[in-house]
Amino acid sequence: MKSSSLLLLSFLLGVCGVQGASSFKICAFNLHHFGESKVKKSNVVNTLARIITRCDVCLLQEVRDTKGKAVPQLLDRLNRYDPDHEYASVASERLGRSSSYQEQYVFVYRTDTVSVTGQYQYPDDREGDVDAFSREPFIVRFKAPKTDIKEFVLIPQHTTPTNTTKELDALYDVLQHVRKMWKTENVMLLGDFNADCGYLAKKNRKHVRLLTARNLYWLIPEKTDTTVRSSTSCTYDRIVVHGEKFARSVVPTSAAPFNFQKAYRLSEDQALEVSDHYPVEVLLKSAAGRVSLSVGTFLSLFVLKVLT
Repeated sequence: MKSSSLLLLSFLLGVCGVQGASSFKICAFNLHHFGESKVKKSNVVNTLARIITRCDVCLLQEVRDTKGKAVPQLLDRLNRYDPDHEYASVASERLGRSSSYQEQYVFVYRTDTVSVTGQYQYPDDREGDVDAFSREPFIVRFKAPKTDIKEFVLIPQHTTPTNTTKELDALYDVLQHVRKMWKTENVMLLGDFNADCGYLAKKNRKHVRLLTARNLYWLIPEKTDTTVRSSTSCTYDRIVVHGEKFARSVVPTSAAPFNFQKAYRLSEDQALEVSDHYPVEVLLKSAAGRVSLSVGTFLSLFVLKVLT
């Protein structure tokens, strides 16, 4: 009897372990001038594939794919590198005040774990603050049934370094607009905010509502280096969640940059071929997390019974 009980205990522990291990990853990555020339470098694309396929959703920034060929080629490489998942993308129009320099926001996502349920290009025409952004946010709503949060909205932003304070403050207006438009509190803002060092002076932080407002959680710790160059140490790239519900759905302390240079044993020059930024990422709790907790509670009672 005791041996069969221990066998059942072992099985339940295995179930609990599998359920507890399941997590959903959101990433944001400034690719540093990603276009036709970069996608032709097989070593760079292979490294990008290794990085991006770690994520269920990955925001790509500084995409300068003028002919529309680089992103499809990257997607093809992702799908060949990781055949266990299918990767798709949704992208903004080309954004920028100058016709000679424009970027796109591109969300790459796994179609088997998440789906797109809405998209919206912020018009940047707020009365009294028209054209606040050089690259206005391209906002996407996702459904991820296996996560604890189930549905969420991502607001991306790659600020212009010379206008960081104003653009970060204006993001607060975007947040309020999206909350009202889609009637949701589950919003994450993410990207290369340039929110550190010389671009966001300490004296200006009190003027940024995204920093001073309640109910906003900045997940990447201060003094965390998100840059590749050894000569810089700045927390430019950020992840911010709105609301306690979303904050509780994040795996504690999981928000961090991914140092691909160290992980893949690259020299600094090799890493800089990929990007001058590390991606930042965060894990969302799985819906099974609640189930595994109840299993864990049952196991505690079961162990007590077996041992007594």
